[in-house]
Amino acid sequence: MKKYWVLLFFSFCFIGASRAGEQKVTSPDGNLEVIIVENGGTPFYNIVYKGKTFLEASPLGLKTNVGDFSMGLALIEKVQQNQLDESYSLSNIKNSNVHYRANEAVLTFLKDEKPAFDIIFRVSNNDVAFRYKVYPQGDRLSVVINEEATGFVLPEGSTTFLCPQMLPMTGFARTAPSYETSYTADDAMGKNGWSAGYTFPALFRVNNIGWVLISETGVDSRYCGSRLIGNAGGLYTIGFPQEGENNGNGTSAPGIQLPGYTPWRTLTVGESLAPIVETTVSFDVVEPSYKASQNYTYTKGSWSWIMKMDGGTIFDVQKEYIDFSAAMGYETILVDALWDTQIGYDKIEELANYGAEKGVSLYLWYNSNGYWNDAPQGPRGIMSDPISRRKEMAWMKRIGVKGIKVDFFGGDKQITMKLYEDILYDANDFGLMVVFHGCTLPRGWERMFPNFASSEAVLASENLHFGQGSCDREAFSASLHPFIRNAVGSMDFGGSALNKFYNFGNIPNRGSKRMTSDVFALATAVLFQSGVQHFALAPNNLTDVPQWAVAFMKEVPTTWDEVRFIDGYPGKYVVLARRKGKQWFIAGINAQNETLKLKLNLPMIDGGSQLKMYSDDKELNGRVTTVKLRKNQEVEVVIPTNGGVVLMQ
Repeated sequence: MKKYWVLLFFSFCFIGASRAGEQKVTSPDGNLEVIIVENGGTPFYNIVYKGKTFLEASPLGLKTNVGDFSMGLALIEKVQQNQLDESYSLSNIKNSNVHYRANEAVLTFLKDEKPAFDIIFRVSNNDVAFRYKVYPQGDRLSVVINEEATGFVLPEGSTTFLCPQMLPMTGFARTAPSYETSYTADDAMGKNGWSAGYTFPALFRVNNIGWVLISETGVDSRYCGSRLIGNAGGLYTIGFPQEGENNGNGTSAPGIQLPGYTPWRTLTVGESLAPIVETTVSFDVVEPSYKASQNYTYTKGSWSWIMKMDGGTIFDVQKEYIDFSAAMGYETILVDALWDTQIGYDKIEELANYGAEKGVSLYLWYNSNGYWNDAPQGPRGIMSDPISRRKEMAWMKRIGVKGIKVDFFGGDKQITMKLYEDILYDANDFGLMVVFHGCTLPRGWERMFPNFASSEAVLASENLHFGQGSCDREAFSASLHPFIRNAVGSMDFGGSALNKFYNFGNIPNRGSKRMTSDVFALATAVLFQSGVQHFALAPNNLTDVPQWAVAFMKEVPTTWDEVRFIDGYPGKYVVLARRKGKQWFIAGINAQNETLKLKLNLPMIDGGSQLKMYSDDKELNGRVTTVKLRKNQEVEVVIPTNGGVVLMQ
């Protein structure tokens, strides 16, 4: 890693005061501007990109138990300024090598002529990140943030692509909220979800001029996770967790020591969707929280539960899946809920030893548990208790377990963020990777926690098993995720099923029916980014689906070196390109009711190159052909409804 921070005062052109009480921060390329204004004692900011307003005057400030820092403020004229130039590497995000350049400004606001807080803005070419630094107030060295005035005012006429926040202690066994609701596309502003606002990230189409993606990053035990509250007039404000989350335990308002920082709020802005898909701001502005205890590797694996449910968590089925993973060249299997009673600890050790002989390690499922949900699946009462947790992790290390999947968190309060952090930190001591399910959005965790593997935080593949409605909407949902949920963090979807029916054995007319094509399934293996993937494949796929599909699923990477947006519109279709080493994979899917014909420009591949193409006919029958990229680096593709396309070098 290399980092250069240059301290400047007034002389540089990226920030300046245009009138009293106003400051401006500009991106390195000069296209993106943030204007900060103190108007009558109240701070506001707005965002302009290439001369066009993407965010109207939006409120800033905090209300705390030691003072109201949302009004009666004065912005001091002297501004600390920095140029940031940093390169870092992460193998488990969309771009493995990142060069982050931004201009930073630290603006101090006074209350009663004493420092109340700084607002730190970092502006890169398409991203804005900001956070507060709160100062001690007299002898008060701790504070409760009762409310953030922080808001986002979208221009009139903007449309929304949002996911409603679930009400607390609802859903299965009172485990909500868990970020598992459906998005609406191109909806009007002025709503507030199901009365509880919306989860991050949040995508907006700003009239016909471009796009804004709003999220947050850098959340750990020192704060809570937040949501967006919808208001009239295009205003969305920061909302803290609902009181009823986690069975009412813990405070909704976060507490911080002073001086102390809030998390980063992030906005990605672009005329096209390319900056949204390609942004790395969630990782750019955070730092590692601790060192990795070992060199963690990211893997592909299989998973019986998606087809066989709880009844499949038995010794013989899991042994069959070890054999299946070995046949696919995969390194892991995920042993899901109830293994503690349906297999038992002694037989899990036997499975681990058997897997080691085959080159296949285990991920083990756990209930997050404790006092906040009624989910009956075990193992229970372990991950919530530090003594039991560390004893269990020591046992897992001894038998060679690769990682854990922890489920059913049900809240965003500060105490819950501490539990996430504690599980990750302890797991690192024992060389275990961690997947979270029934959980919150990962907020920069790939960089903060080196053994973090992935999080669900989406209406994932299990719902394709649970109901035909989810299967009917699969293409629509899949065409949203690269632009919203997966744009800010790893998404453990558990998809790419090749069974036509969601049951063990692929038996016709039993369970929900997959409406998408086999090529669609291959495409989502590329479109959905997660360093660790447990695909929804089954042992029967070795003989009952086309061998070209099995061969692709053996070959497809789970970590990537680069991503590029090619074409698409959220809820309609998407085409992305991902690079692993020198090889490019171009994948697309179509959720529209009519066949999609596209002329793709692929400037990253030499004209005249031969590409392998997986494509569908109008009946969704897949085939493999070769196509030659034109000298102008264009290629034409046809994608039917619920179909896909994949191009490979």
